[in-house]
Amino acid sequence: MPVTTNVFEPEVQHMVLQTVFRGVEHPLCTSNAPIHQYRGIKYASVPARFRQSKVFASYPPLVDASKYGPICPQVKNMNSFEEALFGLNEDDIPEQALKQNEFECLNLNITCPGGLTSQSRLPVMVWVHGGDDRGHGSNWVYDGGALVGKSILLGKPVILVTFNFRLGLFGFAAGPQLREEGQESVGNYALRDQRTLLEWLHCYIADFGGDPGNITLFGESSGAFDIVCHLLSTSNETRPLFHRAIVQSAVFEYNVPDVAAAGCQLSRLMSTMHLSTISQLRAIDADQLIKFGRSVRVVDDGVFLRHDWKDFLSPEDAHKNHHHNLNLTVPKALSALRSHSHTPKPIGSASSSSNPGLRSSVLQPLLIGDCASDSMLWSTPISYWTSAAAVRRIKAVCQSLFKTNTLFHTYDISSYTPDEEIAEHILELVNDARIAWPTDCFAQNSRREGGGVWRYVFDQEGPWNCIPHHAADLMYLFDNVPLPESSTRSIAGSSMQDFSEADMFPESFSFEDDDDDIKYSPIVRDDDAMSSDDDGWGIPSVASWSYSRVRDTMQEQWISFAYGEAPFSEDKVFVFGPEGETGERSESIFEGRRRRTLWKKAFEPLGMQVVHKMGVELSRGPPLRN
Repeated sequence: MPVTTNVFEPEVQHMVLQTVFRGVEHPLCTSNAPIHQYRGIKYASVPARFRQSKVFASYPPLVDASKYGPICPQVKNMNSFEEALFGLNEDDIPEQALKQNEFECLNLNITCPGGLTSQSRLPVMVWVHGGDDRGHGSNWVYDGGALVGKSILLGKPVILVTFNFRLGLFGFAAGPQLREEGQESVGNYALRDQRTLLEWLHCYIADFGGDPGNITLFGESSGAFDIVCHLLSTSNETRPLFHRAIVQSAVFEYNVPDVAAAGCQLSRLMSTMHLSTISQLRAIDADQLIKFGRSVRVVDDGVFLRHDWKDFLSPEDAHKNHHHNLNLTVPKALSALRSHSHTPKPIGSASSSSNPGLRSSVLQPLLIGDCASDSMLWSTPISYWTSAAAVRRIKAVCQSLFKTNTLFHTYDISSYTPDEEIAEHILELVNDARIAWPTDCFAQNSRREGGGVWRYVFDQEGPWNCIPHHAADLMYLFDNVPLPESSTRSIAGSSMQDFSEADMFPESFSFEDDDDDIKYSPIVRDDDAMSSDDDGWGIPSVASWSYSRVRDTMQEQWISFAYGEAPFSEDKVFVFGPEGETGERSESIFEGRRRRTLWKKAFEPLGMQVVHKMGVELSRGPPLRN
């Protein structure tokens, strides 16, 4: 006789869409924390290649939401950038063989507590993945089960949405030759896919138990910069669709092309492929376009981004010149949508209804920070630089002897720097030029604009690579990455009870004795400190209590922020790590954790345009020679 298994299949009867979505119980589901997941739900349709997507709302009576949907075409059999950075063993990486389809890749995944109704109105957290021209929202690293489970246990349940959008050429090709008749804008298809996703959520997330009036965007790397673009978009000024944002280690783009420049680049690409018409480009097989994806990203088409968007990324106060021409009165709808408070709110109170007791701002409340060693993302190409070649490249970009000498002195770079040491110095320079300094500029400009801004620094070591590398924070936030054996061992002969929090993490530090006490190298690592011997003498670099402490604190802060609560004092900096340290610290500690004083001396005279160009060129490595 056939064996029958009673597998519970959760369902959502969607009254608006007149369909039933049948999902799955998440593997982490328990009686105390029931977690359901609805996968591969199509949210938009793509009428043709290089065309703007449209909200999808036509479903059959029963939708199978138990399997992940197709992803955007990309290089196959290649680890995501997170998996590469984590340093995992191949055996520790789950196999995901997802179909690729540029016209069916716009789908989403919803992870939520069980038992919700349209009256539940839970906060919705929307994850925007990074990875540039590869990656997808269905990646196991971003699975929302652990984070949603934690929210249930905290008594602050949330709904987490991950989704796919177009990447590479499919998402960012642009040029006058692509403009259709009557079409005002061109390019930025990926950003518009993300905007379309928010449109879908506003219309349809309520029947899943979510509150369309309480949506938080959060993302990492290129996904984090996409969120910055949405914050600085013209649509966000007139019809905002999200209510707060979390920007994690954004890879900022300042020198973006306009439509004409992007069109020239597209023409060169077509020439490389021996194509002469746009019709041929639209018809060519998707696999032949994948390899050109890294050459394109955001384009300034004069429509998507507001006219003063670059002012927010600049250290100068140029944006202030615009203020006397602007009406500083925030529209009522915008005021209500972007209101925030420094006190906790109950579920659903961060809705679109106005509350005159809350102050309004130009930008949505923002939680923003970076990792100490984000530039490890480009460590391989940077390792090929020699001192002489790096000095020549920097001089060519800066074109100012005095300003260049200041930069060389700041980062200890010269033609005499041993070649085996130059990569360390370039990594520090690129880290600051591409991520840390723009992050600081954007945060300060957003704060001056009137929005609530909370700063954090993530200096906690990654469990595998033992440094706070790019995306290390995702291992703690989503809590899906298997830990190395050494991280699960307790410290020999001691436990957390042997240390008080005051002993390990003092509330304040003395800055009068030795500045070196508050500086943390973003690159150098001490191999001795990472050893773990079988006899118990060694101490693992990331002990289990250290991992748990940072994970729990980070998850709690992110969830509280999604609830409209101030995660910590706005005039403080929140630190994660090193070695399990967490807590609010004064702004003065930021000077030791990052090089803000040195940026003012070395970067500001050059300006963001030159610094960004230099950072990009150095991160690509030296030109290849035949």
